[in-house]
Amino acid sequence: MYKLCVFAGTTEGRRLVELLAAAPVEVTACVATEYGEALLTPRDRLTVSHRRLTEEEMEALLVRERFDLVVDATHPYAAEVTENIAQACRGAGVEYLRLLREADAPPEGAVYLPDTESAVNWLAGTEGNILLTTGSKELAKYAALPGFARRVCARVLPMEASLSACRAAGLGPDRIIAMQGPFSREMNAALLEAVSAKYLVTKDTGGTGGFGEKAAAAQDAGAVLVVVGRPAQREGLGFEETAGLLCRRFGLHVRPQVALVGIGPGSTGGMTVEARLAIREADCLIGARRMLEAARETGQMVCEAVAPDDILRCIRERQGVRRFAVVLSGDTGFFSGARRLLPLLKDCETRLLPGLSSMQVLCARLGTSYEDVVPVSLHGRDVDIVPDVARNRRVFALVGGPEGAAELCRTLTAAGLGAVRVSVGELLGCPEERLTAGTAAELAGKTFAPLSVLLIENENARPFTPGLPDDAFQRGEAVPMTKREVRCCALSHLALTAEAVCWDVGAGTGSVSIEMALLARKGRVYAIEKSENALALLAENRRSFHVSNLEIVPGRAPEACRELPAPTHVFIGGSTGSLREIVALVLEKNPNARLVLTAVTLESVAEMDQLIKEFHFTDTDVTCLNVSCARELGSYHLMTAQNPVYLFTLQRRRGAV
Repeated sequence: MYKLCVFAGTTEGRRLVELLAAAPVEVTACVATEYGEALLTPRDRLTVSHRRLTEEEMEALLVRERFDLVVDATHPYAAEVTENIAQACRGAGVEYLRLLREADAPPEGAVYLPDTESAVNWLAGTEGNILLTTGSKELAKYAALPGFARRVCARVLPMEASLSACRAAGLGPDRIIAMQGPFSREMNAALLEAVSAKYLVTKDTGGTGGFGEKAAAAQDAGAVLVVVGRPAQREGLGFEETAGLLCRRFGLHVRPQVALVGIGPGSTGGMTVEARLAIREADCLIGARRMLEAARETGQMVCEAVAPDDILRCIRERQGVRRFAVVLSGDTGFFSGARRLLPLLKDCETRLLPGLSSMQVLCARLGTSYEDVVPVSLHGRDVDIVPDVARNRRVFALVGGPEGAAELCRTLTAAGLGAVRVSVGELLGCPEERLTAGTAAELAGKTFAPLSVLLIENENARPFTPGLPDDAFQRGEAVPMTKREVRCCALSHLALTAEAVCWDVGAGTGSVSIEMALLARKGRVYAIEKSENALALLAENRRSFHVSNLEIVPGRAPEACRELPAPTHVFIGGSTGSLREIVALVLEKNPNARLVLTAVTLESVAEMDQLIKEFHFTDTDVTCLNVSCARELGSYHLMTAQNPVYLFTLQRRRGAV
């Protein structure tokens, strides 16, 4: 087993130790303090030393343990320690690798000075309070500043050694801020304001050291940023290059940890604490550009990707990175890309972190609940929302594109639903957020942001329940229609699913086709009919019920059905003498299709009995319906019997021949 030593006095060093500790190698982590040791999670095959080592002690350790490689991940300002590690490696004959922290370019208006002495000299010619964030090691040098004890506030680690250095330099308790980071932009700005600082002194600690947050806070607070430059650096590699090199060199395979993080509308204030923590702890952040801009930490490694395959590629290409966070808008369980991404991440340790959905946010802005709202996404989907609006009192719609919201209002208006109330939420969670309300007809001509969501309220909604009254359909004297009672039983025996692909052979007026389409909302229904009169009624009923998932197929079965998709469910109400050929075609396309057939003559019953035997149907059910309905006769009501109807429900068991 390979043995590696990491001098891990930085965030990058701790990340590297955690990465290697999850691989089959022995790791020794050298840190300078007990506090540094406490930041490392105990693991098998991980040894932690918190003693400060001299060059001789380092060399003795390397000789004794016979490491395969030493990684120097110490602070970029710890030049003496870096030189000692390099010398110890040369003396022990162990390979040395320097892990470098990338530097940040100083922002406009910052004062950049090469070393601490230059910073002290420059500050000596200024007036006003100073927030010193360079640590406690060189605090004594700043004590030479005129008025040091009253001008300077030092932010140091909450350790006795740091506090002792502050006291030794002459700082009183009211001038010491003992805190452990990381510090946000807002926290830094608050501290600058609290101590009335005109100057913020920092080292160029890079993105992982919080340099960006300090620079931004100084700008917010109107303070001058004073940057103490780095000492000369040895040649080395960045974190990703170092980790990748180690994985390739030693054949390490580290199982990535991937958090799919819902960040709500996208503003920092709309994220959960759990989401912010996952993002902060991630070694690499993945997502769309807008999501990355809203969520990324300063200096954090990012990969812009949206499609699931591209996200997976980002993860696989970064072999040396262990912790990823994929940032997704809204909630990971609500019309989210997480659904398609999860099956691709089987080789990763994954977790889902929910966020505020756009439906939650919009309803909250409108001061209403959402437990009775039907959600529909039109974003990147071909969905007809009209039936949902026609049959539900409240519908939430997620749209996309510059014309998404207005186009939806125009669609509703064209379908006769222009009077429904629509509330549009634009850019929710952003400073430009806007709410607009009106009828669909009123809003159809307006312009809305591409990132818009809608709450649609229809007081005249007509909920659908199977078994619609016969007079709900347009009918013709010469066109047959499957009556309500028979239709209810037939639909019950069909046992449709939401995604069903249905054939209605001999559709007539389309009463069965319409109810099939209403039940199989995510599926497709094909109404096959040869009569011109019936075809006209079919089209009229389709318009009346707003069922865009119903396709009318003119022609005689089975010829008209040969190019249709394989059905999962078939209703045959009329076959014009071609029943056997129709059933054969159905089973050719899908041997496990479920069929419901009707018969009113004994000859048809006999034919169906023969089909059961010929096509080896193993799951069969035969029902005879005798229905009587009341009719008026003067002041009396008499029950009038309809012709008996036989229902044959036929299906093969899987694998049956």
